[in-house]
Amino acid sequence: MTEKRENYKSALKVQEGIEQPSSLNADYINKMKAARQPVLSLDEFVSGIRAGNRTILSKAITLIESSLNEHHKLAQEIIEKCLPFAGNSIRIGITGVPGVGKSTFIEALGKHITNIGHKLAVLAIDPSSERSKGSILGDKTRMEELAVDPNAFIRPSPSAGSLGGVARKTREIIILCEAAGFNTIFVETVGVGQSETAVHSMVDFFLLLMLSNAGDELQGIKRGIMEMADAIAINKADGDNIEKAKLAMAQYKNALHLFPPTDSGWIPQVATCSAYTRDGIAGLWDIIMEYVAYTKANSYFSLKRQDQSKNIMLETINDFLKDNFYSNKTIKSLIPLVQEEVLSDKISSYMAAQKLLEAYYKIINK
Repeated sequence: MTEKRENYKSALKVQEGIEQPSSLNADYINKMKAARQPVLSLDEFVSGIRAGNRTILSKAITLIESSLNEHHKLAQEIIEKCLPFAGNSIRIGITGVPGVGKSTFIEALGKHITNIGHKLAVLAIDPSSERSKGSILGDKTRMEELAVDPNAFIRPSPSAGSLGGVARKTREIIILCEAAGFNTIFVETVGVGQSETAVHSMVDFFLLLMLSNAGDELQGIKRGIMEMADAIAINKADGDNIEKAKLAMAQYKNALHLFPPTDSGWIPQVATCSAYTRDGIAGLWDIIMEYVAYTKANSYFSLKRQDQSKNIMLETINDFLKDNFYSNKTIKSLIPLVQEEVLSDKISSYMAAQKLLEAYYKIINK
Protein backbone atom coordinates (compact mmCIF):
# COMPACT_ATOMS: atom_id res chain seq x y z
CA MET A 1 0.00 0.00 0.00
CA THR A 2 2.83 2.37 0.95
CA GLU A 3 4.66 1.47 -2.24
CA LYS A 4 1.57 2.26 -4.34
CA ARG A 5 1.27 5.69 -2.71
CA GLU A 6 4.92 6.46 -3.39
CA ASN A 7 4.58 5.50 -7.05
CA TYR A 8 1.28 7.34 -7.44
CA LYS A 9 1.44 10.41 -9.67
CA SER A 10 -1.36 12.92 -9.52
CA ALA A 11 -2.87 14.24 -12.71
CA LEU A 12 -2.78 17.71 -11.12
CA LYS A 13 0.45 19.43 -12.03
CA VAL A 14 1.31 22.80 -10.49
CA GLN A 15 3.57 25.10 -12.49
CA GLU A 16 6.26 26.92 -10.55
CA GLY A 17 4.99 30.25 -11.90
CA ILE A 18 6.79 33.57 -11.73
CA GLU A 19 7.77 35.74 -8.81
CA GLN A 20 4.93 38.05 -7.82
CA PRO A 21 5.65 41.81 -7.67
CA SER A 22 5.47 43.65 -4.38
CA SER A 23 2.02 44.86 -3.39
CA LEU A 24 3.61 48.30 -2.96
CA ASN A 25 4.37 50.11 -6.20
CA ALA A 26 7.79 51.67 -5.72
CA ASP A 27 7.37 54.12 -8.60
CA TYR A 28 4.04 55.31 -7.20
CA ILE A 29 5.54 55.74 -3.72
CA ASN A 30 8.45 57.77 -5.11
CA LYS A 31 6.05 59.96 -7.10
CA MET A 32 3.96 60.58 -3.98
CA LYS A 33 7.07 61.47 -1.98
CA ALA A 34 8.11 63.90 -4.68
CA ALA A 35 4.63 65.41 -4.75
CA ARG A 36 4.80 66.05 -1.02
CA GLN A 37 8.06 67.94 -1.36
CA PRO A 38 7.96 71.60 -2.33
CA VAL A 39 9.06 71.71 -5.98
CA LEU A 40 9.07 75.51 -6.17
CA SER A 41 11.95 77.74 -5.21
CA LEU A 42 11.65 80.57 -2.72
CA ASP A 43 11.47 83.18 -5.49
CA GLU A 44 8.83 81.15 -7.37
CA PHE A 45 6.69 80.96 -4.24
CA VAL A 46 6.97 84.70 -3.58
CA SER A 47 6.36 85.77 -7.20
CA GLY A 48 3.41 83.36 -7.47
CA ILE A 49 1.84 84.70 -4.27
CA ARG A 50 2.39 88.30 -5.39
CA ALA A 51 0.70 87.47 -8.70
CA GLY A 52 -2.34 86.14 -6.84
CA ASN A 53 -1.82 82.53 -7.92
CA ARG A 54 -4.14 80.61 -5.60
CA THR A 55 -2.49 77.24 -6.18
CA ILE A 56 0.88 78.59 -5.10
CA LEU A 57 -0.72 80.47 -2.20
CA SER A 58 -2.37 77.23 -1.03
CA LYS A 59 0.95 75.37 -1.29
CA ALA A 60 2.66 78.06 0.78
CA ILE A 61 -0.07 77.83 3.43
CA THR A 62 0.42 74.06 3.50
CA LEU A 63 4.10 74.67 4.28
CA ILE A 64 3.08 76.86 7.21
CA GLU A 65 0.78 74.12 8.51
CA SER A 66 3.42 71.39 8.05
CA SER A 67 5.27 69.99 11.06
CA LEU A 68 8.40 69.17 9.02
CA ASN A 69 11.43 71.32 9.86
CA GLU A 70 12.43 71.87 6.22
CA HIS A 71 8.91 73.03 5.39
CA HIS A 72 8.87 75.32 8.42
CA LYS A 73 12.18 76.90 7.40
CA LEU A 74 11.01 77.55 3.82
CA ALA A 75 7.67 78.90 5.07
CA GLN A 76 9.45 81.43 7.31
CA GLU A 77 11.59 82.55 4.38
CA ILE A 78 8.47 83.03 2.24
CA ILE A 79 6.78 85.03 5.02
CA GLU A 80 9.86 87.23 5.41
CA LYS A 81 9.86 88.01 1.68
CA CYS A 82 6.10 88.69 1.65
CA LEU A 83 6.11 90.90 4.75
CA PRO A 84 6.85 94.18 2.88
CA PHE A 85 3.74 93.58 0.75
CA ALA A 86 1.45 92.73 3.70
CA GLY A 87 -0.53 94.88 6.10
CA ASN A 88 -2.74 96.63 3.54
CA SER A 89 -5.98 94.98 4.58
CA ILE A 90 -8.82 95.20 7.06
CA ARG A 91 -8.71 92.21 9.40
CA ILE A 92 -12.11 91.32 10.83
CA GLY A 93 -12.68 88.73 13.54
CA ILE A 94 -16.11 87.05 13.58
CA THR A 95 -17.50 84.95 16.42
CA GLY A 96 -20.97 84.04 17.63
CA VAL A 97 -23.15 81.86 19.79
CA PRO A 98 -24.03 78.34 18.53
CA GLY A 99 -26.83 78.36 15.96
CA VAL A 100 -26.40 82.04 15.12
CA GLY A 101 -25.95 81.31 11.40
CA LYS A 102 -22.30 82.26 11.17
CA SER A 103 -21.60 80.58 7.83
CA THR A 104 -24.64 82.18 6.18
CA PHE A 105 -23.67 85.55 7.64
CA ILE A 106 -20.06 85.28 6.43
CA GLU A 107 -21.28 84.45 2.94
CA ALA A 108 -23.78 87.34 2.94
CA LEU A 109 -21.24 89.92 4.16
CA GLY A 110 -18.53 88.37 1.98
CA LYS A 111 -20.63 88.66 -1.17
CA HIS A 112 -21.43 92.28 -0.35
CA ILE A 113 -17.72 92.99 0.02
CA THR A 114 -16.70 91.29 -3.23
CA ASN A 115 -19.57 92.95 -5.11
CA ILE A 116 -18.19 96.38 -4.24
CA GLY A 117 -14.74 95.48 -5.53
CA HIS A 118 -12.88 94.05 -2.54
CA LYS A 119 -10.89 90.82 -2.47
CA LEU A 120 -11.74 88.61 0.52
CA ALA A 121 -9.92 85.79 2.30
CA VAL A 122 -11.87 83.73 4.87
CA LEU A 123 -9.70 81.94 7.44
CA ALA A 124 -10.53 80.06 10.62
CA ILE A 125 -8.90 79.49 13.96
CA ASP A 126 -9.75 76.12 15.44
CA PRO A 127 -7.90 74.43 18.31
CA SER A 128 -10.37 71.52 18.15
CA SER A 129 -9.62 67.82 18.33
CA GLU A 130 -8.14 65.79 15.50
CA ARG A 131 -11.40 63.82 15.32
CA SER A 132 -13.88 66.67 14.84
CA LYS A 133 -11.64 69.05 12.84
CA GLY A 134 -14.14 71.86 13.53
CA SER A 135 -17.06 73.06 11.46
CA ILE A 136 -15.06 75.11 8.94
CA LEU A 137 -14.62 71.99 6.79
CA GLY A 138 -18.39 72.00 6.34
CA ASP A 139 -18.52 75.78 6.01
CA LYS A 140 -16.75 75.65 2.66
CA THR A 141 -19.58 73.58 1.22
CA ARG A 142 -22.25 75.74 2.85
CA MET A 143 -20.78 78.97 1.44
CA GLU A 144 -21.68 77.94 -2.10
CA GLU A 145 -21.70 81.45 -3.60
CA LEU A 146 -18.51 82.58 -1.91
CA ALA A 147 -16.69 79.33 -2.74
CA VAL A 148 -16.99 80.04 -6.49
CA ASP A 149 -16.46 83.80 -6.25
CA PRO A 150 -13.24 84.75 -8.12
CA ASN A 151 -12.62 87.53 -5.57
CA ALA A 152 -12.90 85.24 -2.54
CA PHE A 153 -10.55 82.65 -1.03
CA ILE A 154 -11.78 80.25 1.68
CA ARG A 155 -9.16 78.31 3.59
CA PRO A 156 -10.04 75.56 6.09
CA SER A 157 -8.51 75.82 9.52
CA PRO A 158 -4.87 74.89 10.21
CA SER A 159 -4.39 71.36 11.56
CA ALA A 160 -5.65 70.87 15.09
CA GLY A 161 -3.27 71.52 17.91
CA SER A 162 -2.58 73.94 20.74
CA LEU A 163 -4.34 77.27 20.60
CA GLY A 164 -1.02 79.15 20.54
CA GLY A 165 0.28 77.11 17.62
CA VAL A 166 -2.90 77.48 15.57
CA ALA A 167 -3.04 81.23 16.30
CA ARG A 168 0.57 81.67 15.18
CA LYS A 169 -0.09 79.83 11.92
CA THR A 170 -3.23 81.89 11.27
CA ARG A 171 -1.27 85.13 11.72
CA GLU A 172 1.33 83.91 9.23
CA ILE A 173 -1.38 82.91 6.74
CA ILE A 174 -2.85 86.43 7.00
CA ILE A 175 0.51 87.85 5.83
CA LEU A 176 0.54 85.61 2.75
CA CYS A 177 -3.09 86.42 1.88
CA GLU A 178 -2.39 90.14 2.14
CA ALA A 179 0.69 89.78 -0.08
CA ALA A 180 -1.52 87.94 -2.59
CA GLY A 181 -3.75 91.01 -2.86
CA PHE A 182 -6.62 90.18 -0.49
CA ASN A 183 -7.54 93.49 1.12
CA THR A 184 -10.19 92.12 3.49
CA ILE A 185 -9.53 89.20 5.83
CA PHE A 186 -12.19 87.37 7.84
CA VAL A 187 -10.88 85.32 10.76
CA GLU A 188 -13.65 83.07 12.03
CA THR A 189 -13.63 81.33 15.40
CA VAL A 190 -14.57 77.68 15.04
CA GLY A 191 -13.65 76.47 18.50
CA VAL A 192 -15.15 77.98 21.64
CA GLY A 193 -13.66 79.55 24.74
CA GLN A 194 -10.18 80.99 24.46
CA SER A 195 -10.21 81.07 20.64
CA GLU A 196 -12.11 84.39 20.77
CA THR A 197 -9.22 85.99 22.68
CA ALA A 198 -6.73 84.60 20.16
CA VAL A 199 -8.72 85.99 17.22
CA HIS A 200 -9.09 89.38 18.92
CA SER A 201 -5.30 89.55 19.21
CA MET A 202 -4.79 89.39 15.43
CA VAL A 203 -7.62 91.50 13.95
CA ASP A 204 -8.51 95.18 13.62
CA PHE A 205 -12.26 94.82 14.15
CA PHE A 206 -14.07 92.22 16.27
CA LEU A 207 -17.69 91.36 15.43
CA LEU A 208 -19.93 89.37 17.77
CA LEU A 209 -23.00 87.67 16.27
CA MET A 210 -25.99 87.16 18.55
CA LEU A 211 -29.56 85.89 18.37
CA SER A 212 -32.72 87.81 19.18
CA ASN A 213 -33.64 86.02 22.43
CA ALA A 214 -31.51 88.44 24.40
CA GLY A 215 -33.09 87.97 27.83
CA ASP A 216 -31.49 84.61 28.55
CA GLU A 217 -28.68 84.85 26.03
CA LEU A 218 -27.28 87.96 27.71
CA GLN A 219 -26.63 86.02 30.89
CA GLY A 220 -24.87 83.22 29.03
CA ILE A 221 -22.33 85.37 27.18
CA LYS A 222 -19.01 85.90 28.89
CA ARG A 223 -18.50 89.51 29.85
CA GLY A 224 -14.97 89.36 28.41
CA ILE A 225 -16.20 88.44 24.92
CA MET A 226 -18.72 91.30 24.92
CA GLU A 227 -16.01 93.71 26.08
CA MET A 228 -13.86 92.71 23.11
CA ALA A 229 -16.62 93.39 20.57
CA ASP A 230 -16.41 96.51 18.41
CA ALA A 231 -19.90 95.74 17.14
CA ILE A 232 -22.70 93.31 17.95
CA ALA A 233 -24.94 92.08 15.13
CA ILE A 234 -28.32 90.54 16.00
CA ASN A 235 -28.73 88.02 13.19
CA LYS A 236 -31.90 86.35 11.88
CA ALA A 237 -33.87 89.62 12.11
CA ASP A 238 -36.49 88.52 9.60
CA GLY A 239 -40.13 87.43 9.61
CA ASP A 240 -41.56 87.15 13.12
CA ASN A 241 -38.13 87.82 14.64
CA ILE A 242 -37.86 91.46 13.54
CA GLU A 243 -39.47 92.93 16.67
CA LYS A 244 -37.57 90.53 18.94
CA ALA A 245 -34.32 91.57 17.26
CA LYS A 246 -35.10 95.26 17.84
CA LEU A 247 -35.76 94.53 21.53
CA ALA A 248 -32.51 92.57 21.76
CA MET A 249 -30.64 95.47 20.15
CA ALA A 250 -31.94 97.85 22.82
CA GLN A 251 -30.96 95.43 25.60
CA TYR A 252 -27.42 95.00 24.26
CA LYS A 253 -26.99 98.76 23.89
CA ASN A 254 -27.95 99.19 27.54
CA ALA A 255 -25.56 96.42 28.57
CA LEU A 256 -22.65 97.98 26.66
CA HIS A 257 -23.13 101.26 28.53
CA LEU A 258 -22.12 99.44 31.72
CA PHE A 259 -18.70 98.56 30.31
CA PRO A 260 -15.68 100.85 30.70
CA PRO A 261 -14.63 103.02 27.72
CA THR A 262 -12.58 101.26 25.04
CA ASP A 263 -8.88 102.00 24.49
CA SER A 264 -9.67 103.20 20.98
CA GLY A 265 -12.31 105.65 22.11
CA TRP A 266 -14.78 103.90 19.80
CA ILE A 267 -18.29 103.30 21.14
CA PRO A 268 -19.31 99.71 20.20
CA GLN A 269 -22.29 99.63 17.86
CA VAL A 270 -25.28 97.27 17.89
CA ALA A 271 -27.27 96.51 14.73
CA THR A 272 -29.79 94.00 13.43
CA CYS A 273 -29.42 92.02 10.22
CA SER A 274 -30.65 89.01 8.32
CA ALA A 275 -28.05 86.91 6.56
CA TYR A 276 -30.93 85.06 4.87
CA THR A 277 -32.63 88.12 3.32
CA ARG A 278 -29.38 90.16 3.48
CA ASP A 279 -31.16 93.10 5.10
CA GLY A 280 -28.80 95.17 7.24
CA ILE A 281 -25.65 93.56 5.80
CA ALA A 282 -24.57 96.71 3.94
CA GLY A 283 -25.16 98.72 7.14
CA LEU A 284 -22.78 96.46 9.08
CA TRP A 285 -20.07 97.01 6.47
CA ASP A 286 -20.63 100.76 6.87
CA ILE A 287 -20.07 100.40 10.63
CA ILE A 288 -16.78 98.57 9.98
CA MET A 289 -15.65 101.29 7.57
CA GLU A 290 -16.62 103.96 10.11
CA TYR A 291 -14.54 102.19 12.77
CA VAL A 292 -11.50 101.94 10.46
CA ALA A 293 -11.72 105.65 9.56
CA TYR A 294 -12.13 106.62 13.24
CA THR A 295 -9.20 104.54 14.53
CA LYS A 296 -6.90 105.55 11.68
CA ALA A 297 -7.66 109.21 12.40
CA ASN A 298 -6.66 108.88 16.09
CA SER A 299 -3.69 106.54 15.28
CA TYR A 300 -5.15 103.66 17.32
CA PHE A 301 -5.32 101.45 14.20
CA SER A 302 -1.54 101.50 13.65
CA LEU A 303 -0.73 101.38 17.38
CA LYS A 304 -2.85 98.23 17.77
CA ARG A 305 -1.09 96.59 14.82
CA GLN A 306 2.32 97.43 16.37
CA ASP A 307 1.25 96.06 19.74
CA GLN A 308 0.05 92.84 18.09
CA SER A 309 3.39 92.43 16.29
CA LYS A 310 5.28 92.88 19.56
CA ASN A 311 3.07 90.31 21.31
CA ILE A 312 3.57 87.83 18.45
CA MET A 313 7.34 88.16 18.90
CA LEU A 314 7.10 87.52 22.66
CA GLU A 315 4.70 84.59 22.18
CA THR A 316 7.04 83.05 19.61
CA ILE A 317 9.95 83.28 22.07
CA ASN A 318 7.83 81.65 24.78
CA ASP A 319 6.71 78.85 22.44
CA PHE A 320 10.28 78.20 21.28
CA LEU A 321 11.67 78.02 24.84
CA LYS A 322 8.83 75.74 25.93
CA ASP A 323 9.26 73.39 22.97
CA ASN A 324 13.04 73.35 23.42
CA PHE A 325 12.70 72.50 27.11
CA TYR A 326 10.24 69.62 26.69
CA SER A 327 11.95 68.16 23.62
CA ASN A 328 15.32 67.87 25.38
CA LYS A 329 16.16 64.18 25.86
CA THR A 330 17.69 64.63 29.31
CA ILE A 331 14.72 66.61 30.56
CA LYS A 332 12.33 64.05 29.07
CA SER A 333 13.98 61.31 31.12
CA LEU A 334 14.15 63.45 34.28
CA ILE A 335 10.49 64.54 34.35
CA PRO A 336 9.01 61.13 35.38
CA LEU A 337 11.61 60.77 38.15
CA VAL A 338 10.97 64.23 39.55
CA GLN A 339 7.21 63.72 39.24
CA GLU A 340 7.53 60.58 41.34
CA GLU A 341 9.34 62.59 44.06
CA VAL A 342 6.47 65.12 44.05
CA LEU A 343 3.79 62.41 44.25
CA SER A 344 5.58 60.72 47.15
CA ASP A 345 5.87 64.09 48.98
CA LYS A 346 9.67 64.03 48.96
CA ILE A 347 9.87 67.52 47.42
CA SER A 348 7.40 70.30 46.72
CA SER A 349 6.07 71.09 43.25
CA TYR A 350 7.98 74.38 43.29
CA MET A 351 11.31 72.66 44.15
CA ALA A 352 10.63 70.02 41.50
CA ALA A 353 10.22 72.69 38.84
CA GLN A 354 13.37 74.43 40.08
CA LYS A 355 15.27 71.13 39.89
CA LEU A 356 14.24 70.56 36.26
CA LEU A 357 15.05 74.13 35.25
CA GLU A 358 18.51 73.95 36.86
CA ALA A 359 19.18 70.71 34.96
CA TYR A 360 18.07 72.43 31.74
CA TYR A 361 20.31 75.48 32.35
CA LYS A 362 23.33 73.20 32.88
CA ILE A 363 22.63 71.49 29.54
CA ILE A 364 22.32 74.70 27.49
CA ASN A 365 25.29 76.36 29.18
CA LYS A 366 27.72 73.56 28.39
